[in-house]
Amino acid sequence: MSSINFKPITTLREPTELVAHGLASVEDLPDLEKVAARYAVAVTPDVAALIDPDDPQDPIARQYIPQPEELVAQPNEKPDPIGDDAHSPVSGVVHRYPDRVLFKLVHVCAVYCRFCFRRETVGPGKATALSQGAYDNALAYIRAHPEIWEVILTGGDPLMLSPRRLGEIMADIAGIDHVRIIRIHTRVPVAEPSRIGTEMVAALKVRGATTWVALHANHVRELTRKARAACAAIVDAGIPMVSQSVLLRGVNDDVAALEALMRGFVECRIKPYYLHHGDLAPGTSHLRTTLEQGQEIMRRLRGRVSGLCQPDYVVDIPGGHGKAPAGPSYLSPENSFSPEREQPGETRYRIVDYCGDVHLYPPES
Repeated sequence: MSSINFKPITTLREPTELVAHGLASVEDLPDLEKVAARYAVAVTPDVAALIDPDDPQDPIARQYIPQPEELVAQPNEKPDPIGDDAHSPVSGVVHRYPDRVLFKLVHVCAVYCRFCFRRETVGPGKATALSQGAYDNALAYIRAHPEIWEVILTGGDPLMLSPRRLGEIMADIAGIDHVRIIRIHTRVPVAEPSRIGTEMVAALKVRGATTWVALHANHVRELTRKARAACAAIVDAGIPMVSQSVLLRGVNDDVAALEALMRGFVECRIKPYYLHHGDLAPGTSHLRTTLEQGQEIMRRLRGRVSGLCQPDYVVDIPGGHGKAPAGPSYLSPENSFSPEREQPGETRYRIVDYCGDVHLYPPES
């Protein structure tokens, strides 16, 4: 009996490859070619293996497989939806908050999310990384601002760098006395977990600063056995991890899906950190929920899972005004007056518990 040799799947970057692997419809191919000409496409073998091609609503596919809807931009969608450019004093640096900066080292990712708020800065015809001159200028800016306590490596995905280069960058940043925290935002442990080897983990640890890693995942199926092992290698090395997720229509916009994801993070020793409301990036309206839907999901999540599993639901205010908590409010004032003194008495609040019942605080005597 002769053996059959299967050609291993490599990262899929062309719509024709997606169609050939059953991940996109041939009928959509002309539109998908237009999408790919504007926005980057990349689906790694690890991600492709998670997609159910027989499910037209597959939550993994919705995150990574381009759709014709991306060609339709709404009037309120902007190329720079959260205003990075307004707070970029030098190339590669965003200094929006006093004590921390974003350091955008690279403009490539292992995979490209269809909802990415930086989708206009990565992909066809875009630069792949900072030049050496821009890198030196960025470091000089950080050195010159002693209020900067935390440097957040982002991009693109900083773990697309080689371990050698990442280690050099970590040492450069940690060598700045007032920088105490280096945070790395990444999707690599999910998208390409084989990159998280011993050399990469060693590059994450550096003398002079504490490293944190923020993992981006949006559905519990992304936390595969290999992804969990990659995260375990990071945490076992003494590097704490937090999570970032985006609330996405058809992916995690119901409480059961979000509950499973947050529990999955905690099981991996990753503390849920941010649940982002979808940014107003061009061609992403088909993936956004409303703020009211997000608040209701967070309200229902509160009573279902441990406090360890509760992320902060936030919205990035367009125009560069930063993140704001967008979760539901459980408190509303009920001002109490003292008729005898005709002066305001102690303020009493209505508090809604996780079952939806209303209570007064302080309680009536």
